[in-house]
This record gives sequence, structure tokens and C-alpha cells, in this order.
Amino acid sequence: MTDKKHSAKLDLSSDQLVRAQQTINDLTEALQRERADSVNLRRQHDLALSSARQLVKVMTIRELLPAIDSLERSLKHVPDDLVNNDYVKGIQAVLKQFDKVFTDLGIERIKTVNEEFDPNYHEAVHLDDSAGGQKEFVSEELQAGYKLGDEVIRHAMVNVVTR
Repeated sequence: MTDKKHSAKLDLSSDQLVRAQQTINDLTEALQRERADSVNLRRQHDLALSSARQLVKVMTIRELLPAIDSLERSLKHVPDDLVNNDYVKGIQAVLKQFDKVFTDLGIERIKTVNEEFDPNYHEAVHLDDSAGGQKEFVSEELQAGYKLGDEVIRHAMVNVVTR
């Protein structure tokens, strides 16, 4: 009789062992899913943070561009007798500082003069098609355009000529 009782206990323990192993497997799978979710959540957070940083960068640059435009326009109208004036050199130095900061931030000035007109980057203010050419080229930059990677911060305002 003792052997039967002992045998029944072993069978019961074996059944419990199977259920315990199944529970362990279920919990292991749940933990792996939670870890994967955590990694995905961290990745999404990093992407959102990067996107927010880029948005703030672009918004800040857009706010600075009118001041930079004014400085550039002022240099176009310097009288000949003041070209080497220290005040004018100071304005040129400030613009160089802006260029360096833009470069460090990954902001590029859009190429314009003698480039083929591209509506993705250029905004045509005037078109001179008197030459009757087939292709349109930028003949003059009226206002600089800027981009960050492939994102245009501001289109370059240009005059266009056909060749």
C-alpha cells in the first residue's frame, strides 16, 4: 500500500511539474514580449526626440533669416569709399559667424546662380524666356534659400532665364 501512495504522489508531482514548466514558458514569452516592447518604445522615443530637435532647429533658423537677409542686403549697398571700413568688416564677420553656425547645425545654403531651375528648391520671381531656350537656369539670387538635409527651410527667390 505504501508503494501505491508513493506512486500517486510521483504522478501528481509529475503533473505539477508539467504545469510549472508551462507557466515558466508562458512567463518567459511574456517577458520577451515586454522587453521587445520596451526596446521599440525607446526607439520611438529617440526618433520623436530627434524629430523635435530638428523642428526646433528649423523654427529657430526661420526666425533668424530675416535678420541675416537684412545684413546681407546692407552689404550690397555699401558705398565704395566705405568698403574697407571696420564697421563693414564687422558686419561681414557677423555673417561669417552665422554661416559657421549654420554649417555646424547641418544647414546648407541652396545653390542658385547658374544652376538649373528646380522648383523643389527655387521660387521663380521673374522668367526671361527671350532667348527661347529649352532649359531654365537661375540668373540671379534675390533671396537666399536654406535646407536641412532634404528638408527645405526656405526656398531661394530667384530670377530665371531660358537657354
